[in-house]
Amino acid sequence: MTRPTILLTGANGQVGFELQRALAPHGEVIACDRGKLDLGDRDALANAVRSIRPQLIVNAAAYTAVDRAESEAARAEAINTMAPAILAEEAKRIDAALIHFSTDYVFDGASTVPYDEQAPTHPLNVYGRTKRDGERAVAAIGGAHLIFRTSWVYGLRGGNFALTMLRLAAEGDELRVVADQYGVPNWSRDLADTVAMLVGQGVPALVERAGMYHLSASGVTNWFDFARAIIGDVQRPRVVPITTAEYPTPARRPAYGVLATGKFEQVFGIASPAWRDALSRCLALRRGSPDIA
Repeated sequence: MTRPTILLTGANGQVGFELQRALAPHGEVIACDRGKLDLGDRDALANAVRSIRPQLIVNAAAYTAVDRAESEAARAEAINTMAPAILAEEAKRIDAALIHFSTDYVFDGASTVPYDEQAPTHPLNVYGRTKRDGERAVAAIGGAHLIFRTSWVYGLRGGNFALTMLRLAAEGDELRVVADQYGVPNWSRDLADTVAMLVGQGVPALVERAGMYHLSASGVTNWFDFARAIIGDVQRPRVVPITTAEYPTPARRPAYGVLATGKFEQVFGIASPAWRDALSRCLALRRGSPDIA
């Protein structure tokens, strides 16, 4: 099997960083971070694809500052909507495949059962809307693409809920955490390893199974119970449950964002890990390598 050239965007993000390592055995990875490639620059993005001519593009870049997006809608649209559209157009032009990541925030959280891929989208905030519009643009262009929606991404680097809770736990005696928003945490390393496993089967195999998929760990939790699982069974800090109303934010969050993964598991034959097991492995790695973050 010929090793493909893989263009990876968002290489310094949570998932992108892990993808650099995970994809390396499966192709020649050309990793671009914000410093190398500004996804808000249409011409630079198109020219990068045309000069590199990859067989596979993996778009792990996104504008993920959910609250800041409310006041920076144009920037969020450029990165979350325009950039995926350009990547999809250029991929189609050179007959390359595109892997694109999206989010549970495309949904409004009004459901009480896991969302499948066909569920109507109705985002509550600018971030969710721009990600939904990016999905639609990629699909409409019609090239070979796989869109992976996921949720509540955390890892051992960057800004994420798990590292924030560990930092705050070391600084104070009490943590007040929202307990009425439900979803599924996903370790960035597990997401990257799963995608790399698929890439390892070859680009033609990806093309054959193109489409929208929900890629997520199994189970369900809320931010409060997630925080308790991160911190562990300790006397201090005390973790106190609060409501969304008690913690107002510029962007509205969906109250429920659990993604149904049955389609992914059936098509690819890969079982979803339990979110608690994934968290345990992540925290064990952090204890073994304190400098990894």
